[in-house]
Formats: sequence, structure tokens, C-alpha cells
Amino acid sequence: METLTTSSQPLALDNDGHLARRADWNEDVARAIAAQEGIPELTPPHWTVIRYMQKVFDQEGDAPSIRRLTKQSGVDTKTLYQLFPKGPAKKAAKIAGLPKPKGCI
Repeated sequence: METLTTSSQPLALDNDGHLARRADWNEDVARAIAAQEGIPELTPPHWTVIRYMQKVFDQEGDAPSIRRLTKQSGVDTKTLYQLFPKGPAKKAAKIAGLPKPKGCI
């Protein structure tokens, strides 16, 4: 099992490279994952998407699809791809401390 090392401690990752334990997530962990994913800074629009994904996950047990993100998060498709290049739903879920969405390859 892989780990992610943050300033506080190493954190276990699942087979997809996402946090193995959601309880390990905090904003500093999100920033560390984002940096590892090539996103040097999490801006307010990033946090909007991250919080939306966490809310849906907490309510339904799965992260929302890209289609749902664009319809309900308040962030359009073009912006999502700018914020989270090369697979925004998967990358945003990873940064949010969530498992890979079921609809992602």
C-alpha cells in the first residue's frame, strides 16, 4: 500500500492512490495531494468543488460524476477542466479525500 507523506505523518493510500481513510483528510492534506497532482494552489473555486463533492459523498456514499458536478456545483465544465486538469471528477475526489468515483475509469 502506498503512502502520502505530509508535514504531520505518512497517510495510507488505496490501490487508486486516494486516501485509504477519509478521517485522515484535512485542508493541509488536500493541499499536499493537490501539489502532488500538479495543482500548486487551491483557490476558492477549487474549494467550492471539493466541498460539494464531500457533501454529496456524505449524503450518498459516492462522489458525484463530472456531469453532476457541472450541473450542480456552480462550476462549469470548462472551468472544472482548468481547475482539475486531466480528469476533474477523479482528481477533485482525490484531493477531497474521497475514493475514486464509481463512474471514473
